[in-house]
Amino acid sequence: MTTAGTYAPRPGAAPLPRMIAAQAVLETKMLLRNGEQLLLTVVIPTLLLVLFGSVDIVDTGEGKAVDFLAPGVLALAVMSTAFTGQAIATGFERRYGVLKRLAVSPLPRWGLMTAKTLSVLVTEVLQVVLLTVIAFAMGWSPHGNPFAVVLLLVLGTAAFSGLGLLMAGTLKAEATLAAANLVFLLLLVGGGVVVPLDKFPDAAQNALGLLPIAALSDGLRDVLQHGAGTPWADLGILAVWAVLGLGAAARFFRWE
Repeated sequence: MTTAGTYAPRPGAAPLPRMIAAQAVLETKMLLRNGEQLLLTVVIPTLLLVLFGSVDIVDTGEGKAVDFLAPGVLALAVMSTAFTGQAIATGFERRYGVLKRLAVSPLPRWGLMTAKTLSVLVTEVLQVVLLTVIAFAMGWSPHGNPFAVVLLLVLGTAAFSGLGLLMAGTLKAEATLAAANLVFLLLLVGGGVVVPLDKFPDAAQNALGLLPIAALSDGLRDVLQHGAGTPWADLGILAVWAVLGLGAAARFFRWE
């Protein structure tokens, strides 16, 4: 007569928080091991900060160039990770069927997206620490309310993440790769990152000021360079982009 044995650990899915944490760690490792992602998320922002902060290429107004550039480069780091990097990585995961397989795993779809978001946030923390250390070494003197800075970075991450997932979930992988890199370059030039918006014609300034990268860089600059209070107008623009982007991504994202 055969008796049922007792097995440990008990077969079945792990608790949901543990699954999300494990997936987030995996996503972060894959992101940091990808050479193209490191180029976008670490190398390019660092080079821009050092180059434009050391050489008088662009007129950044009164004061030290690094005081103007550091907030803009922090905004660029958020965009490179939450939008460009995430869009490209997710687009190719969708193409190769990775998302389709993960969608039928015990980890729910919203849990997968949560893990991806946590991975983005971890990468951004590393970026902010690195860029802040470099900026301090170049003589950066930030001011303002740290809570306002965190709020800007979180809303900026939500806005760019929604747009990146929308692009990755609706376009083919090759189109996502091309479009994400093109948008990155266009917003780098016209988003107030290294070139002040007041260098553009008045009509262009009004339009560019509504972009999420412009709202994020201007908001960070108002707080960190000028010591302003909470930049509600810029936060409002980012909140609108976050709601529209995340809502559209949830509605139109295709897993196959």
